[in-house]
Amino acid sequence: MNDVDLCSRVAVVGAGVVGMTTALALQRRGHEVTVLDPLAPGEGASYGNAGFLATELIDPLPTPAMLRQAPRLWLDPHGAVALPFRYLPRLVPWLMRFIAAARPAQVAKGRQALAALNGAAVAAWRRCLADIGAEEELVASGYLLVWESDRGRAAAKEQMAHLRHWGHEVEWLEAAALRQREPGLTGELSHGLYFHGAHQVRDPYALVRRLASAFEARGGELRRASVTRLEPRGEGVRLHTDAGEWEADQAVVAAGAWSHRLAAGLGLSIPLETERGYHLTLPARGRALRQPVGSAERRCVMTPMSCGLRVVGFTELGGLTLPPVARRYVSLRHHAGALLADGRGLDHSAEEWMGFRPTLPDSLPVIDTHPAYPAIHFAFGHQHLGLTQAAVTAELVGDLVMGESPALDLEPYRVTRFQR
Repeated sequence: MNDVDLCSRVAVVGAGVVGMTTALALQRRGHEVTVLDPLAPGEGASYGNAGFLATELIDPLPTPAMLRQAPRLWLDPHGAVALPFRYLPRLVPWLMRFIAAARPAQVAKGRQALAALNGAAVAAWRRCLADIGAEEELVASGYLLVWESDRGRAAAKEQMAHLRHWGHEVEWLEAAALRQREPGLTGELSHGLYFHGAHQVRDPYALVRRLASAFEARGGELRRASVTRLEPRGEGVRLHTDAGEWEADQAVVAAGAWSHRLAAGLGLSIPLETERGYHLTLPARGRALRQPVGSAERRCVMTPMSCGLRVVGFTELGGLTLPPVARRYVSLRHHAGALLADGRGLDHSAEEWMGFRPTLPDSLPVIDTHPAYPAIHFAFGHQHLGLTQAAVTAELVGDLVMGESPALDLEPYRVTRFQR
């Protein structure tokens, strides 16, 4: 590989957590990097995530069990699945792919692929943060998954055995042990699982801003521009933006829920949908819990952060244009109020937010190079695991840009897997 290849101009489209970790990874490998995004770093989906590295989530969303549960979750007024009626006609083709991905053989392949990324996630984050002197942003917090009803006992035992099989350290806790582990929870609990090796970040928005500051301090450029089209030109690429054109030797599409639009302009049809994530942040309740807590029945997560206690939930497939649905925040208040021993802060003082997660029907991201244009690479579609998988994705993309063999087999994440 010649000197030009070793130090090329790379444009990263997207300033979220995937884009910024990728920009830093490329910078470390000697590239001159520019990040383009209409928003400031971290102001998209990265702003409002749960702040928790959910490495235990190795099962794809489409499974036979989820298909059986989905109607009940959808019809429950506080249920975790929301499909706005006016968006359903546009959603049907994606739902058909989602159902097809629930075949047992497909689920097994997806689980293997998610486990590979998640298994490398924490070590990759440690390398990323150590490089910029920000190790304290990652906290060895542990994670508690709770059940309120004794009816979930068999499912919890099965989940524990499943995750132990995949190498996770999981401890069984009865109600008294739960109260001792987490006094901030209500006493109306039956049992739970504790994940000793789990990690969280102190504040995901602050984390992305810190990544961006380190990137700029090392000579990287942040440009507030919306990229409308990528045009392959010889061995490079021209980026068409609302602020003019930009030339680069290589480009990485890490634009989250908007990535499929850029891929479409390059001849690729990607069935990416928008999983609209809702959160409440209780600014004065950052010490309400000792560690992140998930509810198996309510399907929500509460994470204590430096910015407050964050309550996150819902899988709402509703696209990019519909306004937030106010009753989602009512449901988050309902769930948090039922789980917390002290529900203070759930009134008007709670911050309400909704963002867009990029979700593919098989629950796997795209980490790949365009089959016809070797100067264009992709890193998107991480659904609700964007924070978890960002740093390891960045390292893999760095390998692709350098023309090296990635540390993981990228076959499951190829961009062409949905082409007919």
